[in-house]
Amino acid sequence: MGAPGSVLYTNPLAGPGDVSAWVAEGPLRLGSHQGALELSGSLDDEEFGDHAHWTFWCPEEFPDGIRIRWEFLPLAEPGLAMLFFAAAGQNGQDLFSPELAPRTGYYPQYHSGDIDALHISYFRHKYQSERAFRTCNLRKSAGFELVAQGADPLPPAGDAVDYYRMEVLKDGPRVAFSINGLPLFEWHDPSDKVLGAGRIGFRQMAPLRAACRNLVVEKL
Repeated sequence: MGAPGSVLYTNPLAGPGDVSAWVAEGPLRLGSHQGALELSGSLDDEEFGDHAHWTFWCPEEFPDGIRIRWEFLPLAEPGLAMLFFAAAGQNGQDLFSPELAPRTGYYPQYHSGDIDALHISYFRHKYQSERAFRTCNLRKSAGFELVAQGADPLPPAGDAVDYYRMEVLKDGPRVAFSINGLPLFEWHDPSDKVLGAGRIGFRQMAPLRAACRNLVVEKL
């Protein structure tokens, strides 16, 4: 699918109208923030706990060998942000197959359910322990395996003055993650089950409010 360097998908994420075909799982609230898409939860996390968080899937399915780029701005914390990619059913089903169990945004459904995926967590400012020693984590699921980790340069929301350029490379066993061109980690999957084609999606832990814009997926 696509020649090297070709754009497979682009979305300005300028507001809710740009994501009308996306699939929300969990209590997501959409808004606009100065020409970007504002993402937040609609439930009180103190009341609803882990059921207050959500996942938001792009409707496109992507091949292996891609670069994913978007811009991220934290608006109000605490919270945590993630990107899922290479997400599909464990037996090769499409992520939205009716054969798979329903998902409601509850995190164990994504890391220990009936889907396989890679996901990077960044801006890990939800809990005091995360704020005290800030890292970006790459996990492989099903199984919730922490496979790579790097320092997180993102500041608290109050110190963020512009959007941060996020980039993920997924090419066979290789996964690399950078922010503003700064490499944070690179991992090569040594297993005999390397994840490939699949869906991508954003996830946040409430009560984080954040803005995203300029999503681009390219063929490597």
